[in-house]
Amino acid sequence: MLVLQRGAEAGRRWPLDRSRPLTIGRDEGCDIHLPDRQVSRLHARVCWSGDHYQVEDLGSKNGTHVNGQEVSSKMACPLQDGDELQIALRFKLAFVDAGATAPLSVEGDKQGLRVDKETRQVIVNGSWVDPPLSLHQYRLIEVLWDSGGSVITRDQIVEAVWPEAASEGVSEQAIDALVRRLRERIEECDDEFRYIVTVRGHGFRLENR
Repeated sequence: MLVLQRGAEAGRRWPLDRSRPLTIGRDEGCDIHLPDRQVSRLHARVCWSGDHYQVEDLGSKNGTHVNGQEVSSKMACPLQDGDELQIALRFKLAFVDAGATAPLSVEGDKQGLRVDKETRQVIVNGSWVDPPLSLHQYRLIEVLWDSGGSVITRDQIVEAVWPEAASEGVSEQAIDALVRRLRERIEECDDEFRYIVTVRGHGFRLENR
């Protein structure tokens, strides 16, 4: 995982997945969103390569460093347990390599679903949904989570999930497909409870254990 060491929200952590690169940058679509002008929109990327994780600088303006050494934009830098990543010399991230292949277990309530907005991760029955949800899947679960169990209409889903396309409209089939895929991802952690309930003629709501 990566753990934020320096910055306004020090202590945040992001689990890593071998099958999916993790992006770092100022853009809201990045897995690790660092809203600072010194950070490039797409600043760096951490990914699995053969038998280790590595970090790549994506041509950032203010650079990526590992243990004080600048990472070349032309060559990825392998990571070892305890390495310190610096993003634009503004944020420090510690790389923790536990060598585990199972989803990361988290503390707190074991039953039910919760959304960790700081890391933009979803936890079901004490385990991270791993690999992390896609951006659209996360936006959908977040708007359902924020509703506190109230019904969310399809129009509200479009506005929250596809804000750039709200004026053009999104088909009901696209919404249904997204809901179905999100249910499948949650079922990977808990297939005995239906968290996303369809309220016919109205929309959807989140029901928790």
